[in-house]
Amino acid sequence: MDAPDLDPEDAKLVTLARSARSRTGAAEGAAVRDTDGRTYLAATVSLPSLTLSALQAAVAAAVSSGVEGLEAAAIVSTGDDVDAAGRAAVRDLAPSAPVHLAGPDGNLRATV
Repeated sequence: MDAPDLDPEDAKLVTLARSARSRTGAAEGAAVRDTDGRTYLAATVSLPSLTLSALQAAVAAAVSSGVEGLEAAAIVSTGDDVDAAGRAAVRDLAPSAPVHLAGPDGNLRATV
């Protein structure tokens, strides 16, 4: 089931985040939408020399593509909260953008 409490564009972010998580087998998947409507998705990065939450990685992908602002973000995780570092990365580009947290089943848990 995909986040029925969200508008269609934000529900799409949850779907993309779920696909990133599923495709890689990572702990989390995330997706962000920029102010032009483009989306960027990523999964948790856990290397000996680099560790990024999925949300940090999605923001990094957006920024490396020249994005200067975000409209919304979504993270799919078994966790109960959005990680502080990922939330901070979103806030660097969009102080008031919603960050949706959904479970692996796509059900919305919270919006921060």
